[in-house]
Amino acid sequence: MSIKPSPQTSYSISELSKEFDITTRSIRFYEDQGLLKPKRRGQTRIYSMKDRVRLKLILRGKRLGFSLAETRRLFELYDADKSSTSQLNTMLTLIEEKKHALQQQMDDIKIVLMELSSAENQCRQSLAEVTDKR
Repeated sequence: MSIKPSPQTSYSISELSKEFDITTRSIRFYEDQGLLKPKRRGQTRIYSMKDRVRLKLILRGKRLGFSLAETRRLFELYDADKSSTSQLNTMLTLIEEKKHALQQQMDDIKIVLMELSSAENQCRQSLAEVTDKR
């Protein structure tokens, strides 16, 4: 039977940087944006488990297309309402908006692809006609 080590309670900026494969500059940027609030020991930043979780959520949100402002809004809602009802409702609204925007992008891409295929066919047809005339 193996015993799980207890999770760390604090992290340095370099530990988080390595864990999430991002630059320390990115982490400081998220701090400047008010998304992370590490404690300070002199000039050293000490990140809590909460900061680590928030960093993970920031990066996940970025992958899903959420802006930092939207992520900040969710964090603020969670901080104000620990039951997270309003956060979940807002998250559902944001997800629906993202899905709609992505669907619109897919529709636009399909149209552009059809237009490109049509232009390609016209070019090939014109090229064949020019080649046949020679």
